[in-house]
Amino acid sequence: MHHVVSATTNPAKIQAILRAFEEIFGEGSCHIDAVSVESGVPEQPFGSEETRAGARNRVANAKAACPEADFWVAIEAGIDEGATFSWVVIENRELSGEARSATLPLPAIILEKVRAGEALGPVMSQYTGIDEIGRKEGAIGVFTAGALTRSSVYHQAVILALSPFHNAIYR
Repeated sequence: MHHVVSATTNPAKIQAILRAFEEIFGEGSCHIDAVSVESGVPEQPFGSEETRAGARNRVANAKAACPEADFWVAIEAGIDEGATFSWVVIENRELSGEARSATLPLPAIILEKVRAGEALGPVMSQYTGIDEIGRKEGAIGVFTAGALTRSSVYHQAVILALSPFHNAIYR
């Protein structure tokens, strides 16, 4: 059984990680421990590079906190070119995998507040009345009428980032 450390305690992210690992390695193949670690970037990262750096930093900090694990996984959400997206970074002792998620264009009224310094989650909670929306369906769930959720989009990116770990052609 794989010991996986999630570099977040966010339920939407943990659910995506668990689903992806079980799809790739088999149901019941992993145990996830969640740790709260620093990203080293602002609460609301802007741009692909800052967001990716946040995910990489979270993996490094999770490794330091739980060095005995088999995998360390981080999902960092950011804003880039008027859209929300995330970077997923996964490492084990030998390999790393990274993937960027799908992007969701954000309405101008939401972007205005985020660019003024507020994080997307609290802005969305304010507009929707859904408390801690970032730990639930997220902006993605709201703007896709539930067709996609924050967790479902993260799930795809985790699957992609896992590719080097089960495909020998990467090695």
